[in-house]
Amino acid sequence: MAMPLDVSSQGSRRWTAADLERLPDDGNRYEVVDGELLVTPAPSRYHQRAVTQLGADLIAYFGARGRFDVLVAPADVAFAEDSLVQPDVLVTPVPDAGAVSDEIRGLLLAVEVLSPSSARADRQVKRRLYQREAVPEYWIVDLDARLIERWRPDDVRPEVAEAQLEWMPPGFDRPFVLDVADLFARVWRD
Repeated sequence: MAMPLDVSSQGSRRWTAADLERLPDDGNRYEVVDGELLVTPAPSRYHQRAVTQLGADLIAYFGARGRFDVLVAPADVAFAEDSLVQPDVLVTPVPDAGAVSDEIRGLLLAVEVLSPSSARADRQVKRRLYQREAVPEYWIVDLDARLIERWRPDDVRPEVAEAQLEWMPPGFDRPFVLDVADLFARVWRD
């Protein structure tokens, strides 16, 4: 059994995805981007409602087509030895039949729901990673502002959706349409 790592002395240490396996199972989410350790406490009830509602909406859209998986955290997405993240919600192609690896590859969509402790990482560190890795869609769900920031690889500013967000995944003949106000009404139960 590997010795647990001490996260209190993270300072200038360069972390790897392999280091995460030795961190304590203490209710925190541990991710690493470009060697920087990101530690997020357990999410709030409202955060989890947003993840659940958005995941359910995406599952309803993709239905039984079988070509894409809609997953919610925790699900590891490794981009490099020093970059492993767990988006709150993600859409990825289903692996080929007989695939040996369970690794998540080829993200089509990554979604992060902001929390006070994750805002800097979600808006800056992870956004830059997703853009650099050419993830076609990255959505940041801002519960307090009741809006969704939509980022694409070449964007310098996000598209801000307060009423409706449309996304046309590759190979589909109709877009996924999200009523943003309705999503937040379901999350906040108002």
